[in-house]
Amino acid sequence: MLETGSAAPDFTITLLSGEEFTLSDLRGSRVVLFFFPGALTPG
Repeated sequence: MLETGSAAPDFTITLLSGEEFTLSDLRGSRVVLFFFPGALTPG
């Protein structure tokens, strides 16, 4: 479990455009990660 303000583990995902995104590319910037349940359900 991560605590507020702690560093998130690095990850790479493929965007809908087909490009890859790696979290560490934003190192030094403030980033907000927002996760939502699959199929846009309430959870």
